[in-house]
Amino acid sequence: MVVENRAGAGSSLAADFVAKAPPDGYTLLIASPSSISVNPALNAKLTYSAKDLLPVTRVTSSPLVVAVNPGAGINSIQELIAAAKAKPGALNYTSSGNGSAPHLGAAHFSKIAGVEMVHIPYKGGAPAIQAVIAGDAQLTFGTPPSVLPMVQAGRLKALAVTSPNRSSLVPDVPGTIEAGLPAYNMSFWYGFFVPVGTPSEVTKKLFDAAQQVMQRAEVKAALAREGTEVALSKSPEEFASFLNDDNRFWAQLVKEAGVKVD
Repeated sequence: MVVENRAGAGSSLAADFVAKAPPDGYTLLIASPSSISVNPALNAKLTYSAKDLLPVTRVTSSPLVVAVNPGAGINSIQELIAAAKAKPGALNYTSSGNGSAPHLGAAHFSKIAGVEMVHIPYKGGAPAIQAVIAGDAQLTFGTPPSVLPMVQAGRLKALAVTSPNRSSLVPDVPGTIEAGLPAYNMSFWYGFFVPVGTPSEVTKKLFDAAQQVMQRAEVKAALAREGTEVALSKSPEEFASFLNDDNRFWAQLVKEAGVKVD
């Protein structure tokens, strides 16, 4: 296999390339909600549609980590909510850009918790994290790989993961139920897709291969180091059904957050 990174436009360039590739099973896309759900909801001028891509299987899932600057004096999710309610609009959170998972994660949190915080988008996760470390903003909803090294170094404080329960990826950090906000739940997944028209027997062969490889201990260990864990679909059809509900969730979140194309 040849891995080709086609970065740009919030993963839209990669998705567009695969959507227009020959449907022969030799060109696959590994995608997140960004290119499957968020970008189509955000930009009506996209040159591809999620309907141009055939789901094979979800492969991984991971929560975000709510992290604050240690100097903010906030030590729990409940303290964060109290601080945000005491001074609406006074707390700033960073993200890797408009419509990114950290942005939408914070927007969803704000709705569920009934708080108002100010979004500061950056061009990438690294500068977004550095801004919180520097004290230019108070918090971020970061991916585990971007946040955890800074937490372990004492430069950030992790308040919770955005999944209901503790994650094996971050066992020392509470989930939202334990943190006192059980209605909040947001995980970020990756999955395999092929161009529409790919024969079902080819899709099934790719599905079976993914199931086999993703069960290997060394693969799980490598993924854990990158801040994600194996979360396989039971079948391509089950993944497609999951996406129907997931698409509605992300599209509604984009609408509620008032996200605009940069």
